[in-house]
Amino acid sequence: MTRTRICCIGAGYVGGPTMAMIADKCHDVDVTVVDINEEKIAAWQTEELPVFEPGLLEVVKARRGINLHFSTDIDGAIRNSEMIFVSVNTPTKTYGVGAGRAADLKYVEACARRIAAVAEGDKIVIEKSTLPVRTAGTIKRILEATDRGNRFQVVSNPEFLAEGTAMRDLESPDRVLIGGERTPEGDSAVDRVVDIYARWVPKDRILTTNLWSSELSKLTANAFLAQRISSINAISALCEATGADVDEVAHAIGTDSRIGPKFLKASVGFGGSCFQKDILNLVYLCEHFGLPEVASYWAQVVEMNDYQKRRFARRIVRSAFNTVSGKRIALLGYAFKKDTNDTRETAARYVAGDLLEEQANIAIYDPRVEPSKIMHELGVSQDSTQVSICADAYEACRDAHVVAVITEWDEFRDLDYRRIYEKMYKPAFLFDGRNILDLDAIRAIGFEAHGIGKPAPSVVSL
Repeated sequence: MTRTRICCIGAGYVGGPTMAMIADKCHDVDVTVVDINEEKIAAWQTEELPVFEPGLLEVVKARRGINLHFSTDIDGAIRNSEMIFVSVNTPTKTYGVGAGRAADLKYVEACARRIAAVAEGDKIVIEKSTLPVRTAGTIKRILEATDRGNRFQVVSNPEFLAEGTAMRDLESPDRVLIGGERTPEGDSAVDRVVDIYARWVPKDRILTTNLWSSELSKLTANAFLAQRISSINAISALCEATGADVDEVAHAIGTDSRIGPKFLKASVGFGGSCFQKDILNLVYLCEHFGLPEVASYWAQVVEMNDYQKRRFARRIVRSAFNTVSGKRIALLGYAFKKDTNDTRETAARYVAGDLLEEQANIAIYDPRVEPSKIMHELGVSQDSTQVSICADAYEACRDAHVVAVITEWDEFRDLDYRRIYEKMYKPAFLFDGRNILDLDAIRAIGFEAHGIGKPAPSVVSL
């Protein structure tokens, strides 16, 4: 029986888990994950994977060396594969036209050119990276520009994974979206990709569209989700001003079947690799196609998220008698959400940055993020006297004036807050940036405790 051979260019947060799941569900498929980063590829072959996702290590260990392989031999993997997933970074441009909004497609183009240069035989090239609409056309032009007798079909298969639940999302996805050209050859390529996912995903959850609908659906999905977060965060500010409780408001509106309860959790702000990047990309596309009002509408979602992070830091300063200079501020959590070691666009970096500008001393604890990564992102040296990375939450909170919960790690719910309170300066301030704590119980200990969109202790009912 002929085995299907797949390679994935890019061994990051999408490529690694997705290929591990395919290898686990399709034992007659040989999967090779390739990357130019030798250190990352080496890590995929150890017990300390470069990506932390609950359940990922177990799947990788079960299939590694059998039908799941990791390599830096990109050219060999391209030549030997029938289907090539492109899962490289598409960060926001920091230079030139579209800087700060447009997606930087240099890595995608480099992949397309490498595939065109070394491919032998016909290939199906699958966009897994989040890309602007009509990028598939650019990839197709590059692939076909090298006249070596090979035929290529470009298929869009965007990911809809949430970090921290990626393996569960892959195992039982809401939908798998696959877009291709509306030609006999394009339909055949789409069917080949559908056949892979159909091994474990019900057919009614596998959606097929044209290329452009698939590419735009990914950006739009992330924009809608981020919009809901920014909407409830905007209301959280009004809740604090009026004495309303944002969780009660969210529950009340979430029971409306037209709205639903998901993504109505107020917080210090959303982060991660997708939401902000994709919204900014959408803004740029709207501007490019002459739709300034639409661009402005979506830009406001990002502006509201930035406002929420600044507002959180300002509340800390204001509560601490309008100065945090020389004071120890404990930040619990640095990853942008729990159950991941991803720090891209994490709210913690912005909150910490604002507090450092106010000359605070920052003590940070996160159970998964490497200390060197935190120091690098904050732009401070390893021997900094203003930033310290702690071994546990209790060390971070010792001698602190303020404790701020930034990431909703489960362990922060179960800390001994009385023990923490006893080792802090008084009055002891606590800010719950994720609304995971019982503020009444925390206040009973002696803390002056604040939540996002929660009534302040001084608010008096009429």
